[in-house]
Amino acid sequence: MLGLSVYLYGSDSSYGANQIALLLGAGAVGLVGVRLGYSWRQIEEGLVDGIAMCLVPMLILMSVGMLIGALILSGTIPALIYYGVKILSPDIFYAASAIICAVVAVSIGSSWTVAGTIGIGLMAIAAGFNLSPAITAGAIVSGAYFGDKMSPLSDTTNLAAATAGVDLFEHILHMLWTTVPSFLLALTVFIALSGGEAAEPAQIAELRDSIASQFNIGLHLFLPLLLMLFLVWRRVPALPAILASSVFGVVFAIVYQPEAVLRLAGESERLGDGVLKLKGVWTSLFSGYVSETGNTFMDKLLSKGGMLSMLNTISLIISAMAFGGTLQRVGILKYMVDGALKRAKSNGGLVATTVATCTATNLAAADQFIAITLPGGMYRDEFERRGLSRLNLSRTLEDSATLTSALIPWNTCGAYMSATLGVATLTYAPFAIFNLACPFIAVIYGYWHIAQKPLELVDGQAEAATG
Repeated sequence: MLGLSVYLYGSDSSYGANQIALLLGAGAVGLVGVRLGYSWRQIEEGLVDGIAMCLVPMLILMSVGMLIGALILSGTIPALIYYGVKILSPDIFYAASAIICAVVAVSIGSSWTVAGTIGIGLMAIAAGFNLSPAITAGAIVSGAYFGDKMSPLSDTTNLAAATAGVDLFEHILHMLWTTVPSFLLALTVFIALSGGEAAEPAQIAELRDSIASQFNIGLHLFLPLLLMLFLVWRRVPALPAILASSVFGVVFAIVYQPEAVLRLAGESERLGDGVLKLKGVWTSLFSGYVSETGNTFMDKLLSKGGMLSMLNTISLIISAMAFGGTLQRVGILKYMVDGALKRAKSNGGLVATTVATCTATNLAAADQFIAITLPGGMYRDEFERRGLSRLNLSRTLEDSATLTSALIPWNTCGAYMSATLGVATLTYAPFAIFNLACPFIAVIYGYWHIAQKPLELVDGQAEAATG
């Protein structure tokens, strides 16, 4: 049904069609569960538990919508575009975008935060250069997930290490074997794709003039963005960090962009300026910023954000997690994993099976945390039985479960990236080179016995090794 949905509706399949397929799928799983002897209450509990796993990500998604509206109204994103088109060159833009996102993501450990802040600005700069939004989104996702994967602050990195039962920093060091070649390959491709039909200098100058006519531009406008990155870096949870930055952004908007705030509030004879400004910033938080300059390109570029812009994505996440929760409750996911393990005859086959299982779990359960914990827990003993360090398992979990999550439209990560960057998941997926390359390199390493650490070299258990 999901395949048919994408075939019929293409990039618009996430606007309702996928949700119907997932909910009907959950109903079908429920019928299977009843046939297996589960009560409806048990199936319903699995469905609710699946949705409950993503309540915080859904709240984060709504708060990111608020943050986008606030950062545009405050002039932060317009300033990022204004200075970005002056500093960045179209000839290196895609590779530079990947590197910038990678550096920031390593610092704060969050691909979602990077995409929702730096990524939005880079997408707007790419539009100013007349560069491909699909390639730009692919570069942003590649860089964000490189940094997320390699950061000791990342929740998925910590989860993979904990699931496999290995030291966090040994896990990160062992990931260098697959992560570095994959990222270098991605940068090579992005450099090859750069340039092309970039905007002329006159068009860039016109864009900068249009921004300057609508906003009071200055370097001080980066403070709301820097505040959020600082809070996340200090390990403040994402939700309060984003909400605090949104509030800081609207305060900046009132102080530094009063004309823009009043324009967004609209005319009202019964309200004074102070109340109108409150209405303007409130509007930016729930429905986003609306640019009405008459310049079609400028208006499309800056009319974004707001909590309402994320509600369709939230409906997709709810539907996907309902399906995944029922799959897990009636034992179908465990059955899939057990069946896959029986086919892994060699060490290379074990790595390939782990990659395939994590990817399949991302497809079925629509959540990267399930895709890490379920196969990780079930394959952990098998790696040891074959004389392989569990570091090989933890690395493979990240190479597959973490990275493929952003390539699936109904997965929480794919849905988030699509909603935040404004590019359909299947449109940017072919250009998320890092996310595509890493699982294949992991499988090649497994079959060619490259960087497969034996048990005794890491765990000091030479007597347990089988050779």
